[in-house]
Amino acid sequence: MAVDPVCKMKVDDKKAKYISEYKGKKYFFCAPGCKKLFDESPEKYIK
Repeated sequence: MAVDPVCKMKVDDKKAKYISEYKGKKYFFCAPGCKKLFDESPEKYIK
């Protein structure tokens, strides 16, 4: 399981529909809204 970096929900990374790649790492999202927020400013959500 992965954790959505925006809302912190658990996401099954094997079935996730919403995925972004940033600096060589994949991030998984629960919904298109979370993916959109991440894509607009990824550094805000990466610790």
